[in-house]
Amino acid sequence: MTKILIVDDEQRIREMIRKYAAHEGFETEEATDGMEAVELCESNAYDIVIMDIMMPNLDGFSAVRDIKKIRPELPFIMLSALGEEYDRVHGFDVGVDDYVVKPFSPKELMMRIHAILKRTGGRTGSADRLKVEGMEIDYSARTVSIDGKRLQLSPKEYELIAYLSKNAGIALTREQLLRNVWGYDFFGDDRTLDTHIKLLRRNLGEYAKYIVTLRGVGYRFEKAE
Repeated sequence: MTKILIVDDEQRIREMIRKYAAHEGFETEEATDGMEAVELCESNAYDIVIMDIMMPNLDGFSAVRDIKKIRPELPFIMLSALGEEYDRVHGFDVGVDDYVVKPFSPKELMMRIHAILKRTGGRTGSADRLKVEGMEIDYSARTVSIDGKRLQLSPKEYELIAYLSKNAGIALTREQLLRNVWGYDFFGDDRTLDTHIKLLRRNLGEYAKYIVTLRGVGYRFEKAE
């Protein structure tokens, strides 16, 4: 059974998420602050974490960073009452998979959980790899390395480079990328995609040249000559 950790200092928020999660057949555990969440993740296995940002003792960003040291592949959905661009960028930068602004629809949250679990759970993968000069993408291990050194990409950054590279040479629209990488019909501004592309390019360094911007369309992974 899928196990979700709900981390929020507001009891009513935890109860609401727990109620809807139970209806979806999920098992849940709860933490009231980031420090408690880190401790639970040290001794328990979870499939996904729903994490608030503003909490006592240890904030959500710091908690995600600490938990990633223990469980680097564990997916996160961040909750925030702020909704500012800085929070989105910072959350994606520390490895958050998705972002929901309070007040939110619990049904939408469940939909986003299902989408992330579909991408990360039960993935068989394949043994194929792609090597472009000194950059190597291992699709089965879900890793990207440059000159033999593994990059510390967020889950979403990896999903982007994997989807782009598997469709090398094809012009991919923003709608295609959002639908296939985020896993649901994205609604809202598309700065989320641009932010992730920016972070991915920064991590790829000189190999960012293979991700080409198609003005007014989207992006393309340029095949190596």
